[in-house]
Amino acid sequence: MTPEQNPESAPPLSPIGPPEGRISGAKAIFWNEREFRAGWRLLIFLLFVVLFTLAGTFLTMALHFPQIGRTGLTATSMLVQECVGVIATFAAAAIMGLLEARSFGGYGLPRAGAFGARFWQGAAWGIAMVTGMIFLIRAFGGFSFGDLALRGPALWGYAMLWGVVFLCVGLFEEFLFRGYAQFTLATGIGFWPAATALSAAFGAIHIRNSGEDFVGALSVLVIGMFFCLTLRRTGNLWFAVGLHAAFDWGETFLFSVPDSGLVAPGHLLSSSFHGSAWLTGGTVGPEGSVMAFVVVGIAAAIFVVVYPGVDARASVVGGDSATVEPREISENQKPDD
Repeated sequence: MTPEQNPESAPPLSPIGPPEGRISGAKAIFWNEREFRAGWRLLIFLLFVVLFTLAGTFLTMALHFPQIGRTGLTATSMLVQECVGVIATFAAAAIMGLLEARSFGGYGLPRAGAFGARFWQGAAWGIAMVTGMIFLIRAFGGFSFGDLALRGPALWGYAMLWGVVFLCVGLFEEFLFRGYAQFTLATGIGFWPAATALSAAFGAIHIRNSGEDFVGALSVLVIGMFFCLTLRRTGNLWFAVGLHAAFDWGETFLFSVPDSGLVAPGHLLSSSFHGSAWLTGGTVGPEGSVMAFVVVGIAAAIFVVVYPGVDARASVVGGDSATVEPREISENQKPDD
């Protein structure tokens, strides 16, 4: 947690700050003693996201960019969709930052940490986690690598293209669910209740994917909680963005398996699953396997040891108020959620 993510810190001179005088009656519906209530701020943010997404989608259709609804799920159509999502969420958060008198970096993506050590550490964890799932499934006879499906320039081209696609996925989904929304909801109900509610929404929204099922959505919820743990322990979202991007890249391209029920062309291998759905994940992919829960549990246990946490009262470093110096602290020293 960062200094700005401490619910006790109030934004200075916010244009939507509380009116003068005692906050009671109808005023109390919209404001607390410090600022506009979290639920209303989150609602305004989501309305901006929807508005910008609709505008971006209309523009990309008018420009005849690849659309998933027209061309099916491909790397290029997915890239267009995710870029619209990134722009929409970033623009919405930037506007909310102006209204709240907070910096954009305070919502979890500080410039000082952009694609730095934490991002690449997260990417390494993402590859390790998806590899762990695949090899556990294979150890029980549920996965075959098959042959190479791509060679030469096509191999390297798709490897890089999917890398860009899933970087956008990581930025979009992490910032939407664990950036502004997590920050804002936490100021109202606390960090972990907000993390639980938003991770449940994160899992539920994946049910829309063809091939997804309840177990897969539950797995996404659990993975979402792990992402929240990385936010809590590292102080920002860059580790989670790297992990998310690399994990999805590993599923779709490297191991060429379904990702939350979705299968796209342009993958490295002609791999295949065989066996019971509890082991392989069935149409969901590795996220629907029992091995996903095992790997995420092991990863969380290791993570809390390797990353002891950051003190929200630590001194701010660099030029962005969302970056803090990590230091180990005891539970009773942590700021209230």
